[in-house]
Amino acid sequence: MDISKIAAYLESKVEGFLKPVTADKTATGQSNPTYILTTPRGKYVLRAKPPGKLLKSAHAVDREYRVLKALHGQGLPVPMVYHLCVDESIMGSMFYLMEYIEGKNHTDPRLPDLSKQSRTKIYDEMNKGLAAVHGIDLARAGLLDYGPPGNYFERQLGRWQKQYRASATGEIKAMDALINWLETHMPPDDGRVTLVHGDWRIDNLLFDPDKNTLSAILDWELSTLGHPLADLAAQLMQWAMPVGPEGRGLAGVDRVVLGIPTDEAYIAAYAARMGIDIPDMRFYVAFSFFRMAAILQGVKKRALEGNASNPENALELGAYVGKFAAAGLLRALG
Repeated sequence: MDISKIAAYLESKVEGFLKPVTADKTATGQSNPTYILTTPRGKYVLRAKPPGKLLKSAHAVDREYRVLKALHGQGLPVPMVYHLCVDESIMGSMFYLMEYIEGKNHTDPRLPDLSKQSRTKIYDEMNKGLAAVHGIDLARAGLLDYGPPGNYFERQLGRWQKQYRASATGEIKAMDALINWLETHMPPDDGRVTLVHGDWRIDNLLFDPDKNTLSAILDWELSTLGHPLADLAAQLMQWAMPVGPEGRGLAGVDRVVLGIPTDEAYIAAYAARMGIDIPDMRFYVAFSFFRMAAILQGVKKRALEGNASNPENALELGAYVGKFAAAGLLRALG
């Protein structure tokens, strides 16, 4: 990208933004390229749509900008946003500029570099943060129209089926079977509607390295209005994956020894904070596996077409489509 052109543009649009600017692309932000901009007055974060042909409704940085702007001042730790650029001639795609927040990003949910007490604290902060997201007053935040009406899971299943079919690169029998199971086991709509983050997991959060408190909730690209159990299920799904840099899960880990809550304990804590009965999560977790498989299929498709943010990493992630589908089917049938 032409950083001098972008810097000149931002200097004219954002109060206090000054040249010269250096840009460093982050290793994360697989879906939407993310850059750390360093200026004479400090750092900023730039999030952009990837280049090339994209699936309809995907990579909605404008929605991400809107929800972050709406949530600032609502009691959630989110970055302040400064400007949304819809003029694609500036960078080649839509982008927005937001606040840079210092904090520790944990990519391994085992938190191997922390004490047992610190791990327990961080997981409680995640639980509390999730309940806070679901407790946002939609009218006060101006988000009553942030998602379409109707059964959230029915809507999402239809959307991600279309996305998956549009980006399919071959037949995956487990995925087809999982879709069929979800269609025939759709729970009735209980009428609950909250803000849904859409990708709730530890590596989308920042924590104070000294206090282990939640500093920032990031990556709102998939946020919408919907059922709160979708976010809870997404976290349980991630924990079911293998440990290590690829799976980033907790499969086989003795959580009690590490100070990390079991699924049952985490669900109970969340239910207590939300004032609801402890739910049966089987459908919701199976759905989360399906949706992640569909997302990864899109990542793989972009890599094959040459417009992925990190092509090598995208192909590695794309190899997990079948594994996520199989894991979801196992959870559904188990």
